[in-house]
Amino acid sequence: MTTLDVDLLLERARSWAAQDPDAHTRTELEQIIADVADGADPSDLADRFDGTLEFGTAGLRGALGAGPNRMNRAVVLRAAAGLATYLKLNGATRDNSVVIGYDARHNSDVFARDTAEVMTGAGLRAHVLPRPLPTPLLAFAIRELGCVAGIMVTASHNPPEDNGYKVYLGDGSQIVSPADAEIAEQIAAIGQLADIPRGTSGELLDEHLIDRYLDTVADLAVDGPRDLDIVYTPLHGVGGSSVVQVLETAGFEAPRVVSQQEQPDPDFPTVAFPNPEEPGAMDLAMALAAEVGADIVVANDPDADRCAAAVPGPHGWQMLRGDEVGALLAQHLLARGKQGTYATSIVSSSLLGTMAAAAGQPYAETLTGFKWIGRVPDLAFGYEEALGYCVDPEHVRDKDGVSALLLLCEIAAEAKAAGRSLHDLLDDIAGEHGLHATDQLSVRVSDLGEIANAMARLRSTPPTTLGGLAVEQVDDLALGSADLLPTEGLRYRLAEGARVIVRPSGTEPKLKCYLEVVIGVNPEDGVEAARIAAVGRLDALRADIKSAAGI
Repeated sequence: MTTLDVDLLLERARSWAAQDPDAHTRTELEQIIADVADGADPSDLADRFDGTLEFGTAGLRGALGAGPNRMNRAVVLRAAAGLATYLKLNGATRDNSVVIGYDARHNSDVFARDTAEVMTGAGLRAHVLPRPLPTPLLAFAIRELGCVAGIMVTASHNPPEDNGYKVYLGDGSQIVSPADAEIAEQIAAIGQLADIPRGTSGELLDEHLIDRYLDTVADLAVDGPRDLDIVYTPLHGVGGSSVVQVLETAGFEAPRVVSQQEQPDPDFPTVAFPNPEEPGAMDLAMALAAEVGADIVVANDPDADRCAAAVPGPHGWQMLRGDEVGALLAQHLLARGKQGTYATSIVSSSLLGTMAAAAGQPYAETLTGFKWIGRVPDLAFGYEEALGYCVDPEHVRDKDGVSALLLLCEIAAEAKAAGRSLHDLLDDIAGEHGLHATDQLSVRVSDLGEIANAMARLRSTPPTTLGGLAVEQVDDLALGSADLLPTEGLRYRLAEGARVIVRPSGTEPKLKCYLEVVIGVNPEDGVEAARIAAVGRLDALRADIKSAAGI
């Protein structure tokens, strides 16, 4: 940077610091300013002021810290004021309310309080959940209370230094385009922070709403076997008390909770990343399960909108894939006769479509994310492979790790009572519909340019074969279609029903490749032979797409 560039950067930073309502981030920024003025490397300061944290369909999400390109009180106040303006322009009045929830991350409660004060200052009513609680409870509250919007302060399973701001509208679904752009436009129009009207901290909701949600979830389980030894971990998040209460209300014995991860802790000290999909995140839970001889391990991510599971196998405890849990839940609901559309995302297994067709139920495929799945008309069940499941869309039109966990335990208990396992149930599904084996190649990058370069390579030199299977069709998802809006990604349809989808992560600096092969099950050879064949095909796909993308 030139001397002039640095001087302009320092001028912007000093102006921001003068308005910062948070003493901590103001002091942080003032120290960085002083260091840069004394000749220190300005790159960190430049990154903090490299535009503003972008408001999109996921709301806001980013690292905590001072500056417009970080999550902080100044950014949240502007976001809340812009959202309030958007709601009023779309007909909201002082008779309308907004409900606000938050997780246990650093500053989540502060951001929630600031949001409530902005909403009441704008002439709207604000309801605030009484403590850190699961995201699906917030989605439930929107419809239960008849609110025009909901805000959840959470960064879900992101690293501990992050936080986020998730927005729902009155239908209980996450925002989609064009609402995101319209809200962003109002945020950009906000002037000085001091000019944002601030009111009271809103109405603190009591336990009755929480109990209604937990009872609604518990009622999803029907009478049946309850003999199941459960190990559970909330991964230092907010799901613990809710899950224990739901399981006990539904008739299960209290689960064994991993003590090291039982209480909410924004630093997530026992895991590298607080995401059940990440290697090592479930190790403590599986170690406890092995020690006590449990039947199943279940887990939530920190805001409890996702559910993970592990089961004992011939070589120790092993995680179930999101697609496997999705198939088990779908089979359970189909067997109960649940009518409606069964939906999943384009990166999830095609198995759900096969199962729905066999049961005479409609099927829909959406873009990635529950902001799309939750909006499918007449939704009966929706899931995405990233451990998100919606089993009760009548009450929560979003992924819900608490209700999914309960039904998975119900399935496992019924299987145990019949002398069977979840693996046996998955074998039954494979025998009926073919083995749909999925895997994922996920590459975390330090420079987002690496992702753009990989996508450019795949477009300029498209592969003709992957894993020894001919590429029969290439769909550039960025072009959109009659069924899907444009999104960055490529889908390769291969011979014998195989698929590969490549797309950037929407929430993390990762390039993700989703792999699927379909292997028919020969009754003489059994499912295990099909699994062995699938492993080889998936390995070949993984190697070829990695090579083609240059990652």
